[in-house]
Amino acid sequence: MTDCAVILAGGQANRMGGGDKGRLMLGDQSLIQRVIERITPQVDAVVLNANGDSSRFDDLGLPVVADSIEGFPGPLAGVLAGMDWAAEQGHDWLISVAADTPSFPRDLAVRLAEHDTPVVLAATPDPERGRLPQPTFGRWQVALRHDLRAALNDGVRKIRQWTQAQGETLVVFDEGDFFNINTPDDLAWAEQNLK
Repeated sequence: MTDCAVILAGGQANRMGGGDKGRLMLGDQSLIQRVIERITPQVDAVVLNANGDSSRFDDLGLPVVADSIEGFPGPLAGVLAGMDWAAEQGHDWLISVAADTPSFPRDLAVRLAEHDTPVVLAATPDPERGRLPQPTFGRWQVALRHDLRAALNDGVRKIRQWTQAQGETLVVFDEGDFFNINTPDDLAWAEQNLK
């Protein structure tokens, strides 16, 4: 393995009433603990992207990096923070995963790494569009960080707006592999259906 990973936990969790969504409990583990357990065996190193007081994550034993672009610009800023950290650690590739998606595939990194385009995103089947991108789950060439920083400074906020300009590749996984928890109803569903 030569990839490292960033867990994107920098959002404001407005639909869940604020706070750290990754700290919500699903069974006997928090969402973020489940994400850590899934991604750690797939990569060489893991960093957490979160904003605010990083000491609230000390118990996780991970380095924490905040967005370098102010104003909560979204997950692209978290990817950039991960890329900057990856560059400091000497990694050429970064895998991104979301802190609110506890059951993503255990072979995510391997399958994304089968493609050598600069940006590779996960997708799921979609009956109407063929493929539904899951843009917070991707493999990013760290060398693109300067271009991404410039795009963010120019106001780009939508992941696909930037990734399509980089010639993204989509890798289709199974339907339901990227169920994310955005609302209390989602959490209730996950408690009944995710093991």
